[in-house]
Amino acid sequence: MKQQNILELLRTLKDHRRKEGQRHPKEVVLLIIIMAVMAGAKGERAIDRFAQNNKKALIKALRIKRKEVPSRSVIRGVIENINFKSLQEIFYRWALPMVKIKEKEVISIDGKAIRGTAKNSRDKFQNFVSLVSVFASKRKQVLTTTKRETQKENEIPKVQELLKMLNLKDVTFTLDALHCQEKTVKIIQKTKNHYIIGVKNNQKKLSEDIKKM
Repeated sequence: MKQQNILELLRTLKDHRRKEGQRHPKEVVLLIIIMAVMAGAKGERAIDRFAQNNKKALIKALRIKRKEVPSRSVIRGVIENINFKSLQEIFYRWALPMVKIKEKEVISIDGKAIRGTAKNSRDKFQNFVSLVSVFASKRKQVLTTTKRETQKENEIPKVQELLKMLNLKDVTFTLDALHCQEKTVKIIQKTKNHYIIGVKNNQKKLSEDIKKM
């Protein structure tokens, strides 16, 4: 598969910002966000800090004409309005040719909350954004991610979508006990892969049977 230019791919995404006053093309802002997240940034402040700390290198590498990196408010605006599913598909299409997943590799799937995204922090049923990542354990590389809001979307169908999209064969997926679901297991088997899934009391009979082994 031929490697595609990520800036050209990002350029195809719809820009929801007003044209007036735009200082940076959306694809440049998105690429900085992607690089920051890949470098370990877990929130808006961390992404802004990454941009400021690497200002000279980013201006040179991305040929930014204004000689300044996007501000935190610009970064926030792009994050809030981007179609995450489209971004996910673009990133996966771009990254796949660089990551040669071999048979028998272990692929971990796990969800983590993003700091600073809770909208009702005092409510025990608070809503926050969580990223579900697909991680190649041996090579320590994230293959793709998907986003969900905890009060709007369930992680289980999100993971089932990812399993279908990945198009991998003869690898072993590791998932936590939340995904000890018959449908998830069937999808993994149908795609000719293997699985290691945690078991807790959400599957009481299965848990008891395992303890007896």
